[in-house]
Amino acid sequence: MTRPLWQWNARDLARGIRERSFSAEEVMRSVLGRIDALNPGINAIVTRCDEEAMAGARAADAALARGDAVGPLHGVPMTIKINIDVQGQATTNGMAAFRDLVAPDHSPVVQHLLDAGAILVGRTNTPELSMRATTDNPLHGRTLNPWDHDASPGGSSGGGGAAAAAGFGPIHHGNDIGGSLRFPAFACGLSTVKPTLGRVPAFNPSMGAERGLLSQLMSVQGVMCREVGDVRLGLEVISREDPRDPWWVPVPFDGPPLDKPIQVAVTTESHGYTLHPEIKAGIGRAADWLADAGYSVEEVETPGVERPAQCWFEVLFHEIAATLGPLAKEHGSDTINRLFDWMLSMGNAVDADGYRIAIAERSALTREWNRFLARYPLVLSPFLMRSLYPWDYDARSEDELHDLFHAAKYSTGINYLSLPAGVTPIGLVDGLPAGIQFIGRRFREDLILDAMQVVEDHVGVLTRELWERED
Repeated sequence: MTRPLWQWNARDLARGIRERSFSAEEVMRSVLGRIDALNPGINAIVTRCDEEAMAGARAADAALARGDAVGPLHGVPMTIKINIDVQGQATTNGMAAFRDLVAPDHSPVVQHLLDAGAILVGRTNTPELSMRATTDNPLHGRTLNPWDHDASPGGSSGGGGAAAAAGFGPIHHGNDIGGSLRFPAFACGLSTVKPTLGRVPAFNPSMGAERGLLSQLMSVQGVMCREVGDVRLGLEVISREDPRDPWWVPVPFDGPPLDKPIQVAVTTESHGYTLHPEIKAGIGRAADWLADAGYSVEEVETPGVERPAQCWFEVLFHEIAATLGPLAKEHGSDTINRLFDWMLSMGNAVDADGYRIAIAERSALTREWNRFLARYPLVLSPFLMRSLYPWDYDARSEDELHDLFHAAKYSTGINYLSLPAGVTPIGLVDGLPAGIQFIGRRFREDLILDAMQVVEDHVGVLTRELWERED
């Protein structure tokens, strides 16, 4: 291959390092050089770890020279979002008030990636309290989308998404409570999977209090990558056990084989929103590719996402506002406080009885989806029903914020149900990246990844089109 090493995927980098085709130090110099060239212009990485990364690369090469056993990501550069703990570094979560909140230990995701041999090159940006669909905060500034600086890079894991698209290594951590992995993947031309609750252990040793119950049930950790194969590898690595998370479940990553052909339900139901015709056409192309690959594809009526999406605002966001709202009011910007007010207006506040009733209703909504997925293990759906939005779209007005979240019903609704879902690129829509979503059975991320790979095999790795613009 003649492509520079910063463009390579994680599997090929790890293989090349193990086989001594090149060194981990050479890989790191290539990636750090790419960060030097582009990060000042897009602000994806807000804490750089150059010295530690070079030392880690040299140690990786020395381990190979000694004949030590190595992990599946040995020598591979990766980034970590600034809202989970890296020992000895501040977990700012985009807030100046947390700039001195130094983590006493690694979070499980970080530990698993390091144990697999990955090397941290930097921490990626997030909005204040990780609660926007774009990425900007007074402490670290705004992250720009490498495709178009006026477009949003997505949020809240927009720093990791921009870093992945720009070529700052192949593996980029993010998390997702309402779409924070999938928005950046859609915006930056990447692939990701929001895993099932219990698939990936999560815990921040620096936290002062436990999160609310629904926040625990809906927030998950994952990776964003340029290629589906890297998402699979990264997700397998971070899914290993950690006793600090009581929700973690010891389920094998690859589930039992299903009878062929695998049934795929296709939906373009827009729930009152006008679905962008090019996104609808992209879903149609993906359905055809799946059929050609041997899947049984059928356009059918699925259980709804409108009620779960509404519950996200009526129940979950009121819980979030009760726990994070005081922090926002005391330490946050006018922008984040205004956005909190606007998001609260999207759902009726629930009292203690309403919260109890909603928890029961959530079980019924999830059961309906589980029964449907027993017949159709995969659902091909929109993710965002509109094209990519400007970077400040959510903060322009209450109407525009509401428009964005109405377009994202297939995001927040699926979070409310704690179902796994993946987003993968379908190409460019209105000149900017766009993606589609696969929803799957609980703990069948492997099936989602298989279907995403079929789409990637036809679309290609979208970020290569971005890099070609530089030539």
